[in-house]
Amino acid sequence: MKTERRLKELGIELTKPTSPMANYVNAVRTGNLLYLAGKGPGLPGHPLPVGKVGRDFTKEQGYEFARQTGLSLIAVMKAELGDLDRVKRIVKVLGMVNATPEFGEQPEVINGCSDLFVTVFGDRGRHARSAVGMGSLPRGIPVEIEVIVEVNAAPVRGSVVAASRKSAQKAKRKSAKTKRR
Repeated sequence: MKTERRLKELGIELTKPTSPMANYVNAVRTGNLLYLAGKGPGLPGHPLPVGKVGRDFTKEQGYEFARQTGLSLIAVMKAELGDLDRVKRIVKVLGMVNATPEFGEQPEVINGCSDLFVTVFGDRGRHARSAVGMGSLPRGIPVEIEVIVEVNAAPVRGSVVAASRKSAQKAKRKSAKTKRR
């Protein structure tokens, strides 16, 4: 629950993940990798931002949209894993920026998400990344980001499951000692 405490320290309250807009799911886990579907910016109760960075939005506004998107992605991680301490590391981020052809500061925009991941997860949040410009994105949103996360296979030490497993092992050893007497 260290990551949850970190979110509280930062004053971040995660919202419920948004539902997919089409025929797909928010995340798919295979082995120890969790693939998150692309998400865009938007706050509950507010209309989706629509427009191009470099024309309708500044680089700084794009950065904030990427940060909002990062929060949505963390909410999906929480929903899928139950405990954000199960995030072993953010492996890869693909950031897409709906931008004018002349706009070339996609990396600075996607830093909104990357900076958030490092702030929340520490070194586990450092990742490989691509930041690319797009001619358009679904519904006209300015930013879309997808992520690959490496997940701890077993619950993190100190979790309820790990604690009950330890208790069961301890009871089994105690029982075995009693039988030997």
